Amino acid sequence: MMIKITVVTLVMLTAAGSSVLAQTPTPSPSLEQRVSDLEAYLNNSARGADGANATTPSNVSGPGPGHNAWLMTSALLVLFMTLPGLALFYGGLVRQKNVLSILAQCLGIAGLVTILWWAIGYSLVFAHGCSFFGGTRFAFLRGVTAAPNTDYSYWVSHNVFAMYQLMFAIITPALIIGSVAERMKFSAVMLIVGLWMFLVYFPLAHMVWGIDGLMNGVWNPNARIRAIDFAGGTVVHMSSGWSALLLCLFLGPRLGFRKEIMAPHSMVLCMVGTGMLWVGWYGFNAGSALGADGIAANAFMTTTLATAVASFTWAALEWLLRGKPSVLGFSAALLSSLRPADLSMPTVPLLSACWRGRFRFSPVPN
Repeated sequence: MMIKITVVTLVMLTAAGSSVLAQTPTPSPSLEQRVSDLEAYLNNSARGADGANATTPSNVSGPGPGHNAWLMTSALLVLFMTLPGLALFYGGLVRQKNVLSILAQCLGIAGLVTILWWAIGYSLVFAHGCSFFGGTRFAFLRGVTAAPNTDYSYWVSHNVFAMYQLMFAIITPALIIGSVAERMKFSAVMLIVGLWMFLVYFPLAHMVWGIDGLMNGVWNPNARIRAIDFAGGTVVHMSSGWSALLLCLFLGPRLGFRKEIMAPHSMVLCMVGTGMLWVGWYGFNAGSALGADGIAANAFMTTTLATAVASFTWAALEWLLRGKPSVLGFSAALLSSLRPADLSMPTVPLLSACWRGRFRFSPVPN
């Protein structure tokens, strides 16, 4: 009897000891590590606990409030560029009968791309995969939580990062519609945009921005092409510009071209849209720093100076050579400085036609 009790007691003591060992708290970070983590937050850099061999967790393990707030604000600014900025800018450049068509296309693209992004697009771009496509790890935004995805940012929530990148995905195909304005049905635009996202945007965005992308010269040490795309010069502007050019050549000129006047119907709408695009571009450029840091500050200042110089210089040239500046000159030059590689809007043809006197617009009064 005594032997049985002793055996039972030993078993119970062993189980209790194992439970105590299992419940042993993880080591707390030292004062030095806690201070280092705060410095990392201020400098928008990695914590000590973010390293591959780190054993001690950080007391500052979540997103950084300041960086998160700036990226959420930037996401709103980039969406503001499409709705209503780009819609009004393009809407003012077309004839009056086609304004609602442009507005509907911008709204349709925003909805369609958002659904594709949620279902599979974000995963195809930013999940681990091959050199050309990401995987399906984040399909339906599975696992995209408030915790940072340290593949891309140490202090921005994963879901905030995903929504910020969504705004780039929305505006990129919206840029293309300027080249097919007044020449394509709404249903055809939606079909082409849906196919274009899978054939062009998703693979190109992964190759340039994805963690293991073929051309990601920032995060992928094995990238075969060491490209650095800070704010979409390749992924957004070149992809939309070349695609727009091909569509424009494929469709040909508008019906009645060179036979009837096709001047923009409202330079007021065009100017309002231009102003919204300038404001929104601070989120586009400065937000691409993925934090409220010195890089964002430099991008903010550069955006302001480049835009002001370009718009004023073009207007001054018009004033000097044609007698008066025009609202179109201000607007087109301003947009050209913000996206110099983007040929998706009819800025260059319009400016050329204006310069040769084909169209005449109301000048700015003296």
